[in-house]
Amino acid sequence: MSSQPSHPPHFTDATDVVARLAQTGYLADDDIATIVFLADRLSKPLLIEGPAGVGKTELAKSLASLLGVELVRLQCYEGVDETKALYEWNYKKQLLRIQAGGGSWDELTDDIFGEPFLLERPVLRALRSVDPVVLLVDEVDKLDYEAEALLLEVLSDWQITIPEMGTVRTTRPPYVVLTSNNSRELSEALKRRCLYLFLDYPTPEREKAIVRERVPQVSEALGERLVAVVNSIRDLELKKAPSIAETIDWAQTLVHLGAETLDDATLRRTLSVVLKFQSDIERARNHLIGTVSR
Repeated sequence: MSSQPSHPPHFTDATDVVARLAQTGYLADDDIATIVFLADRLSKPLLIEGPAGVGKTELAKSLASLLGVELVRLQCYEGVDETKALYEWNYKKQLLRIQAGGGSWDELTDDIFGEPFLLERPVLRALRSVDPVVLLVDEVDKLDYEAEALLLEVLSDWQITIPEMGTVRTTRPPYVVLTSNNSRELSEALKRRCLYLFLDYPTPEREKAIVRERVPQVSEALGERLVAVVNSIRDLELKKAPSIAETIDWAQTLVHLGAETLDDATLRRTLSVVLKFQSDIERARNHLIGTVSR
């Protein structure tokens, strides 16, 4: 079996991961730090699954920040194909070249399927980058199985085959992070090529630490109460549970309003900061009003 290219290690151990992520404002626990360290050492893609808003994309952004490299992002959605993920040809430029003529047809064909006519999309761009990058394949579960299959060659062999040009191989594998909100089951072939991390909503203690890190103006007591209320809301049957980002938004809202407590009046005014469906807001109000300040 041929050896695969690898990047030089970025972390000395899991403790180093925790410390350096903290410098970017991302508070990682031991599970996160360990799998990030191993993905780095093994030069393996990291697949992060979990509910929306638990910090999956933010982890990729923080990795790019602490490594001081560019974040190359492929935002997945239904309809993404190789022309949006890998590459496509500049058809207008090719047409102009054909109209200009010159040379035999074979020479012309070789010309129009050359480098000047190639349009890099995020995955090919990351593979061909001479500088280290973090490649984020965000919400990969939104791809259909055919589009997901396009990634397999990249994730296993760090290469892309372009029929008209041959195989493009990397000499410096990007640090790859794939995220999934579990909207569908990913293929075994994709999972087999990655290290796996499941991110759930943080414990109240960790979420309170995140709030205090991002919104230091919030008092200890208000931060603790805010996180307790958010966790209580998440236990309800909602269309969309509050994310960590929305907890932070709520904390910032309270700071801007000069609120020192989360009483019923403040709750009524600000609940829409963390809940984005009217039915969820009404359900949470019925659950919380009269109990939130106890």
